Amino acid sequence: MDAASLTMPLLRLLPPETAHDLTIRLLACGLAPRNREADDPILASRLWNLNFPNPVGLAAGFDKNALAYRAILGLGFGFTEVGTVTPRPQSGNPKPRLFRLAEDAAVINRMGFNNDGIETVLPRLQGARAGILGINIGKNKDSTDAVEDYVKGATAFAPLADYLVVNVSSPNTPGLRDLQRREPFLALARAVRAARDDSCAAAGKKAPPLLLKIAPDLDESQIEDVAEVAMTAPADGLIVSNTTIARPAGLRSLYRAEAGGLSGAALFEPSTEVLRRISVLTKGQMPLVGVGGISSGEQAYAKIRAGASLVQLYSALVYHGPRLLGRIKRDLAARLRADGFSSVAEAVGADRDRV
Repeated sequence: MDAASLTMPLLRLLPPETAHDLTIRLLACGLAPRNREADDPILASRLWNLNFPNPVGLAAGFDKNALAYRAILGLGFGFTEVGTVTPRPQSGNPKPRLFRLAEDAAVINRMGFNNDGIETVLPRLQGARAGILGINIGKNKDSTDAVEDYVKGATAFAPLADYLVVNVSSPNTPGLRDLQRREPFLALARAVRAARDDSCAAAGKKAPPLLLKIAPDLDESQIEDVAEVAMTAPADGLIVSNTTIARPAGLRSLYRAEAGGLSGAALFEPSTEVLRRISVLTKGQMPLVGVGGISSGEQAYAKIRAGASLVQLYSALVYHGPRLLGRIKRDLAARLRADGFSSVAEAVGADRDRV
């Protein structure tokens, strides 16, 4: 039995946020299982001129302050994403703010962009790393100029990021999701794109791809607006999706009525449907990252067939630990071969037009 198998039951005895913080400390100290299994070549893909060894990444929210991303990449993820980072440090919402819904294989959080801020996080991203790193930026809760906050994040982090993410979809910062409305969203995307370009030009670096992270709680007209903005701004990709404020029927946990964003098993179907609709509306021309409820190779494959070039997970690790990653990758490779595909890219969007 490996260290991860021994540690997981102990972590689940702790309050969720305490367990999370301890996990980050253990990873940052180098106490993490190293991935010894080479990725199956069928999982490799090239996107935005980046070579992904496999399409399975760790979503933002786990390593908010860039303390453990090198260790996370060592676990075997194809890429990882730090943040969300805001210009100024903020403590987030009052505790408790993180809840395990064990009966539902889900999590509710209302963290509120708790993070150390740009000045503290920035030095942690200096130096070499072995893997692909995304940096996720947001606005401070009390900011009066959201665009300025995102511009500050882009200016600071664009020269260091392999890809840059604008997070306008967390449900835990008041007014944030209003930025997904067409006109504010377009203005924000263009401002961040300009800041990214200027900062990278000044640093003599190539500008990283710009991705927009959206909510799953969008109606059809809002989905159409998001697709149009992404193509017009233009963005280089979309991450679909963040957590949901909906509470699907059938949730059993005592914590099901807690305020915040729901992630985990119940998010899989709605987030995958939004992903598929975005893929249809962008005619497969916009690279998409599928997030929400993935806990198996079958579900990762479903996201890919719905239109995702890459996928991310997080909540499933709370219940299954890091060994889940290897199982997902092995199963995904087997499913690709069984359906006659020679790469992930060939399978992207195979079910895009399925009604």
